[in-house]
Order: sequence, then C-alpha cells, then structure tokens
Amino acid sequence: MTPLNDSTLAELVRCARAVAARAYAPYSRFRVGAAVLTGDGTVFDGCNVENASYGLTICAERNALFQMVGSGRTDVAAVVIYTPTPEPTAPCGACRQVINEFGPNALVVSVCDGPGVITRRLAELLPGAFGPENLGS
Repeated sequence: MTPLNDSTLAELVRCARAVAARAYAPYSRFRVGAAVLTGDGTVFDGCNVENASYGLTICAERNALFQMVGSGRTDVAAVVIYTPTPEPTAPCGACRQVINEFGPNALVVSVCDGPGVITRRLAELLPGAFGPENLGS
C-alpha cells in the first residue's frame, strides 16, 4: 500500500480542489471534489453531479470510486475530499458505505477553504460497517 506522505497528500488535495471546480451543482451550489489513492499509487478523481431528480445525484466520492472500479482497480488506500466551506465536511453515509467496499482501512481526509482538516480511518467513520464478509459467501 502506498504511504500517504506530505507530498502525496498535497497532490491529492490539489486534485480534489481542481476537480471540484468542474462539479455540476446548479441546485445546491455545493461543489465537492474527491481524489482516491489506490494501493499502487494511482489517483482517480471525481466531482459531484447533481440532477433535477435529486435522488439521481452522485457524490464526488462515489464518482471517483466508480472511476477507479471502471479502470479495473478495487483497492483504496486513501480518499481526500474537498469542500468550499470554512470547515471540512466528512463524507455522507452512502459514500462511507461505498468506501468500505473497497477500502475498509482507508484513510479519509476532508479539507476545506479554512484551516480545518478531518483525518480518520474509514472504520472510525463507519463503525460496525456492513461489508462483503457479512454475506457469508
């Protein structure tokens, strides 16, 4: 697994901020960007894409994760989320569940326009998570 050193974290933050600018958020005006780091050091990014039928909206984190899966990867080492807010915003419950599918031990870092940062392991954000091991296959 690729270590998340200061240089790698800075690159993930830069990536998440850049992709947030491309978000399609005409309803909430809440542009979110996410960068996913795989175990081999590959980075995938995604932004939120809203829809007039709100339930069809996709969060930035899931967008990035699905880009990763579409490229044949399934191993998440870290996820960085950027929100244009004074305080960082942790991922929603649906995104936590999807991160768990591919990175139950992933590091999740939320950054913002202010100085605050939330840094947690996925297991801290989603204790007792439901995952593939619960299906007993």
